[in-house]
Amino acid sequence: MKAWVPLFLAWVLGGAADAGKPDIVWILAEDISNELSCYGEPGVQTPNIDALAREGTRYQRAYCTGPACSTSRSAMLSGVYQTRIDAHDHRRVSDRRFPAITELLRKRGYFTAKGCGYSGKTDLNFKPTAKLFDGSDWKKARERQPFFAQITLYGTHRMDEAGVQWQAVRNASRDPVDPDEVRLPPYFPDVPETRDDWAVYLDQIEKMDAEVGQIVTRLKKEGRYDDAMIIFCGDNGRCHLRGKNWLYEPGLKVPLVIKWPGGERAGEMVEGMVSMLDVTATVLDVSGAKPGKPIDGRSLAGRDASTRDLIFAARDGGGDVMDRIRSVCDGRWKLIRNYRPELGYAESKYTIAHRPMLEVMQRMKEAGELDEVQQLVLRETKPELELYDLDADPHEVRNLAGDPEHAGTLRRLGTELDRWIEETGDSGLAEDR
Repeated sequence: MKAWVPLFLAWVLGGAADAGKPDIVWILAEDISNELSCYGEPGVQTPNIDALAREGTRYQRAYCTGPACSTSRSAMLSGVYQTRIDAHDHRRVSDRRFPAITELLRKRGYFTAKGCGYSGKTDLNFKPTAKLFDGSDWKKARERQPFFAQITLYGTHRMDEAGVQWQAVRNASRDPVDPDEVRLPPYFPDVPETRDDWAVYLDQIEKMDAEVGQIVTRLKKEGRYDDAMIIFCGDNGRCHLRGKNWLYEPGLKVPLVIKWPGGERAGEMVEGMVSMLDVTATVLDVSGAKPGKPIDGRSLAGRDASTRDLIFAARDGGGDVMDRIRSVCDGRWKLIRNYRPELGYAESKYTIAHRPMLEVMQRMKEAGELDEVQQLVLRETKPELELYDLDADPHEVRNLAGDPEHAGTLRRLGTELDRWIEETGDSGLAEDR
């Protein structure tokens, strides 16, 4: 195993030979929040990701910049907020061109690969200024050439309306998740249908964890594991009501584990907030690549790397629903600003087909079987402002925006959100002006 210090000095000095640069493997799991055993989720077993966490750093509060794949991935691959580059609407590709980080890595001698035997999904809302990837597998790199690989694990994405694929995974599992062991958020009714749906979701996570194990095994067989940087994260939050497509914690907060080259920082846990844009900045930092334009992330490399005081996020158009929502969180308090409250919690026709709990809850509402909290997601309008105390209310079900006691917090966060919107030239909100 190469020592961490010589490698780190080589990156800083920029004079490393190809063999001195670490391989970088960035694994993105589709549509998951922190429902892993290393994050304390009951009922699920994720031994391979747990092992990565023991051998690296686990981030307790990592956030994506948008709650859908194309917006979040556009930010990660460009290094800037999607609202800066007109990449804010889900799968509406902007006419603007912007350099992707793979272009910068290529200039540093990296071979850039996507898929590597798994999904090669990119799903960007901007047009890169150069070729995005060099090939479909790192085995195509030259001898001693370092590689950067982006690998998508697609199984946790709900891909069929009837749920046939997810059920097939559950049926094939030797040890399917027990619905009696799962923990439901309070805004879901505790009935067999919801427990079953949550258990099926966790089954997909277990299968995805096995795929992480396959990738790690390959790296070890090829003698690349020890000196590689391996990043595991979600591309956006879980595919459940109040998750994907929304700026609540389950839509934005994703797991993040980084196994550093040389075994540095093994077993470390970071409690502070970080952005997925910081992961982008870390990849560039570790590789020695220099962005030609300023980026919005800050490197997480080194034990003294700082966390964030504020996290910003945006949700815009998705499918047939053209919503506009912005949020800011200071760690304890979160402000959500709804620009189109009249839309309520409308899901696109596509996502409705992938929310089986919705039909169950609508039926229970008609029968008068839902409490006030469980009816939140079914409301036909949203409040213009939502303010949540995440310490006291981690599930974000008590909106304090109208409470005079918290007027100062509301103003402070509103000022920060306005500043961010102005500084980033928010292209989504510009369309409404």
